[in-house]
Amino acid sequence: MPQMLIHHVALVTRDLDRAVAFYEEVFGLVRLERPPFATKGVWFACGAQQVHIIEYEPGSFRAAGVDVNDGHFAFHTDDFEGMVDKLRSLGFSEDAGPDDPRRIVVNRNSLAGFAQVYLLDPDRNIIEINAAP
Repeated sequence: MPQMLIHHVALVTRDLDRAVAFYEEVFGLVRLERPPFATKGVWFACGAQQVHIIEYEPGSFRAAGVDVNDGHFAFHTDDFEGMVDKLRSLGFSEDAGPDDPRRIVVNRNSLAGFAQVYLLDPDRNIIEINAAP
C-alpha cells in the first residue's frame, strides 16, 4: 500500500486579511506562492506541510465555542509552555466563557500522553497545539 502523508490543511475564512494576520501573528507562519485560483486565498508553509486559507463568504458552520471532541487540526510545538504564554499575551484565556472566541482549553495531562491546548481561529476553526513526541 502507498504511504500517505498530510500535504496541507485547507480552512475557510470570511475575511482573508483577518485570518492571514491571525496565522502570521499567532503561529509565525510564512506565506508561500499560490497559483492564481478564482477564489482568494493564502498558502503558508508549516514545516514540510502547508496550511491553506481560502476566502469563502458563507464561512464555516461552527457556532459554538471550543469543543475538543469536534473536528480540528493540530500544530506540534517544541515549546508548549512558551506557546501557552504567547496565547495569553495575545488575549486568550482559560477563564473566558465557553462561547468566547478567545477561550483556550489547556490540558497538560491528556489521555493522549502529551500536553494539548485548543483554541479557535477568527472563523471558529478549532486548532490544537500539542507537545506530542
